[in-house]
Amino acid sequence: MHKTLLALAAACLAATTAAPAAADPPPWAPAHGKRAKDEHRFYTSANGMRYWEGDNGQYYCRRSNGTTGLIVGGAAGALAGRAIDTQGDRATGTIVGAAAGALLGREIDRGEVRCR
Repeated sequence: MHKTLLALAAACLAATTAAPAAADPPPWAPAHGKRAKDEHRFYTSANGMRYWEGDNGQYYCRRSNGTTGLIVGGAAGALAGRAIDTQGDRATGTIVGAAAGALLGREIDRGEVRCR
């Protein structure tokens, strides 16, 4: 009896994991629906900026939002603030360093690129 139940449970598990998952069509397939609507043809300007023309005729560009710089700057600032603040429990230096590093890292990552 136990072997039968074990074999049945194994068969049910195999049947549920062997089912194909719903996924996007391959990139070489013709685009229909959402992918066709959201697809942008990117152009590159002389200064290396990537941009595309929207359905309304306006040009849009892709630029970094600064998230990576925010995280890396915050971590580096926290370490630097902790090393500089040598008095007491050093929490103040860590917090101030993390905040300053995060702001500085975000601004560096965003750069001076203007999308107009």
